[in-house]
Amino acid sequence: MAPSNLFYTKDHEWAEINGDTAIIGITDYAQHSLGEITFVELPAAQKKLNVHDALAVVESSKAASDVYSPLAGEVVEVNEELSSQPELINQDCYKAGWLCKLKISSPDTKHLMNAAQYEEYLKTI
Repeated sequence: MAPSNLFYTKDHEWAEINGDTAIIGITDYAQHSLGEITFVELPAAQKKLNVHDALAVVESSKAASDVYSPLAGEVVEVNEELSSQPELINQDCYKAGWLCKLKISSPDTKHLMNAAQYEEYLKTI
């Protein structure tokens, strides 16, 4: 079940918006599809991103996948724990397995889905 306080993309990223900051990660569907995550390439601090810019790379035993930014902004923090423990994404993708925090430049979320819309989208895949 997708947490109801988050926004989602069709590429299976999530964003938790708190004021002008957003925490970004990949969804349970994404981590499950990838399998055992073995490496995460995190974005550089202060990297400026537009919506759908490549944000990170997640590698697993099955594939390497780009993670795209669901919002425009600047990276203000990355989850350093993932450098030594990429499996945190598999264990807890919505809490301990977050990727980065963005200072968002536009609070526009019209292009994102809420949890109910995301759950409906997953049924079409």
